[in-house]
Amino acid sequence: MNPVIFPRLTEKVQEARAAAAARRSTPSERRHRLSEKDIQARRYVSGVSLLAFFVCLIAGITLSAATGSPIPFVAGVLVGVYFLFALKVANQWERAVVLRFGKFQGLKGPGLFVLIPVVDEITQLVDQRVRVTDVSAESALTKDTVPVNVDAIVFWTVWDAQKSVLEVADYLDAVALSAQTALRETIGRHMLAEMITEREQLGKQLQTILDAKTNPWGITVQSVEIRDVKIPPDLEDAMSRQAQAERERQARIILGTAETEISARFVEAGDAYKDHPLALHLRAMNMLYEAIKEKGAMVIVPSSAVETMGLGGLSGMTALAQQGAVPKV
Repeated sequence: MNPVIFPRLTEKVQEARAAAAARRSTPSERRHRLSEKDIQARRYVSGVSLLAFFVCLIAGITLSAATGSPIPFVAGVLVGVYFLFALKVANQWERAVVLRFGKFQGLKGPGLFVLIPVVDEITQLVDQRVRVTDVSAESALTKDTVPVNVDAIVFWTVWDAQKSVLEVADYLDAVALSAQTALRETIGRHMLAEMITEREQLGKQLQTILDAKTNPWGITVQSVEIRDVKIPPDLEDAMSRQAQAERERQARIILGTAETEISARFVEAGDAYKDHPLALHLRAMNMLYEAIKEKGAMVIVPSSAVETMGLGGLSGMTALAQQGAVPKV
């Protein structure tokens, strides 16, 4: 193969892999990467070191102009270069991991601290605030072999900056990939119904699994929240029909129970009226009166019902007429 073409192919493969990784990365991972770039840029030069450099440079130029000798200018440049690479600043939530000749020297910060240029090196500035990583498991199978897409949010923090740098090459990738793997494992251990109804319990189990993996790296997972559980549309429609059928079944059971109770009450009422015909007549008259009173209109009553209730007398008709309505026979 042409030696000129081979490096080009290698570069294209690397670019394709980087593009694929960028597509797979979540928004939180991209934000973490941008933040890490800004943080790591301060490993070399800080605002305080730049200020010290320019102050020394201006002082050297001023003294050289006053004395007419280049020695103050050269001294100012040398001192300024020393301060440029010696003065470092770490924010309140940051710790600087310092190596001396490649060997761990200690943690520096927060605030202003001084290093020996060339001898000391800041390998990484570690942010120890609580971070948020969103994780998604695409097309993972549950215990009952149902494909689901689960989105979760992982809250984690670096409690030991030394371990996070010395024990793992890239703790950002380690946390994100471990969370995704643990999420898939947790999904495979649970039924679909458990994942939908017991999200809090699922998050606690996922936190336990992740915490066991990340603790040796100086990272602790504080909590995991299941944000969404997505199922295929066909399965969602089938579950909706199943839930509707279950509700209809429960409604029919409740209606049948109510009918049984009502019939039992009717039986008890019939036993009470069986040996008391006068009470039955009074009850019938009361029902008729209530119907006339509520509707305020003419009520047609069969003659057999009138004879049964004893309403044929003049006194009964007069009493009903005084209420404002006369039944028509």
